[in-house]
Amino acid sequence: MRVTGQPLTRTLLDWLRETKHLTGTKEGCNEGDCGACTVMVTDADGSRSLNACILLLPQLHGKAVRTVEGISAPDRTPHPVQEAMVKHHGSQCGFCTPGIVVSLAVAHTNGAENFDEQLAGNLCRCTGYAPIIRAAEAAKDAPVPAWMVEDLTALDGLAKTPEPYMPATSDGLAKWYAANPDATLIGGATDVGLWVTKRLQDLPKLAFLNGIEDLKQVDVSDSHIRIGAGVSITDLETLMTAHHPSFAAMLRRYSSVQIRNAATIGGNIANGSPIGDGPPALIALGAVLHLRRGDERREIPLEDFFVEYGKQDRRKGEFVEAISIARQTDDLKCYKLSKRFDQDISAVCGCFYISVEAGKITKVRIAFGGMAGTPHRANHVEKALVGQPWSETTITTARAAFAKDYTPMSDMRASAAYRLEAAQNMLTRYYHESQGTATNVLEVSA
Repeated sequence: MRVTGQPLTRTLLDWLRETKHLTGTKEGCNEGDCGACTVMVTDADGSRSLNACILLLPQLHGKAVRTVEGISAPDRTPHPVQEAMVKHHGSQCGFCTPGIVVSLAVAHTNGAENFDEQLAGNLCRCTGYAPIIRAAEAAKDAPVPAWMVEDLTALDGLAKTPEPYMPATSDGLAKWYAANPDATLIGGATDVGLWVTKRLQDLPKLAFLNGIEDLKQVDVSDSHIRIGAGVSITDLETLMTAHHPSFAAMLRRYSSVQIRNAATIGGNIANGSPIGDGPPALIALGAVLHLRRGDERREIPLEDFFVEYGKQDRRKGEFVEAISIARQTDDLKCYKLSKRFDQDISAVCGCFYISVEAGKITKVRIAFGGMAGTPHRANHVEKALVGQPWSETTITTARAAFAKDYTPMSDMRASAAYRLEAAQNMLTRYYHESQGTATNVLEVSA
């Protein structure tokens, strides 16, 4: 269908409920946290679960959407997940159930069996997750119903009508943005969507970047890994699993599956958040940021992009085109500290890259989020470490230097003193892990 007469900032959730009267998709938090609004979105890359509450209509151009009403067959034959949810008593009040069913149906379609992770973005305060996980386990071996894969066939030959606010290439974006430097660029809308739903902000001039395929490319050479700004956090996690697994493990705790499917690494950097989880790891890896304005391109170290809170080194009409990191040995460790393990904002996110040769520290790059107004390197700690013996004595001495690098704030997530001590402890943890000591905080032994 072709949707007309709708504001560019109309969310899919509002359109479904108010215009199409498909009210199975619920409004809970309206900020992408609870999962009650989860829908299935399919394109040439397959099917993904997304939050309809912060998904703006233009982001669905050329895609298929399946709501909870379409999880069962046209003749009302239930999906195996739906049957299992009934059999295993996976629903009580029912408000959260539609989103849970959609998330599990997408996982079932994709053959994903990491159900705790798949449901991290779906809250349930009535039934609890035990019967829901039992339902997921019971349905996992059932064949994928034919109607669940019809969307891919329906998309074959679908022509995407070009729109001025939906550039198809980075060249087209560069030209348009140079002429409209006051516009708001939208990648996954996981941040900007809240400007609409929570701030009720008017965004008169927009460009949607999710159709720019060349911004989603990854190039792995013998010397570098170049990551397009439009690469989703989900795809970045897959990429980093092969190169820097600790980074990938931290990305698995980046919000929820629904958010990771939408959010882009370029947006995670460009919004300049001091608590974004991507920049500390990339800074520790010595990442270079590729910026473009019109036909002009420049490169800067990622750490230099963050000038101060709310201010980045990005000129009018300039956008993030890519991020590149050198191929290097995997000496990276990332530690995310938050009140909840899943679906939570970091109180402290520390990333350490420490190389040791012949018992001495030869290279150090340490970066933190949540410790300052920007993602920030621990320069004094690095100086205290480099050239020193790799020993517990060195680590103990270097801990004091954290106070020279950071004066963190106290807020609802953590006190300043707690943040500082946590950062110091992360360095100690890195050392003990390097010595083979088990430090998995999820494992408890008597």
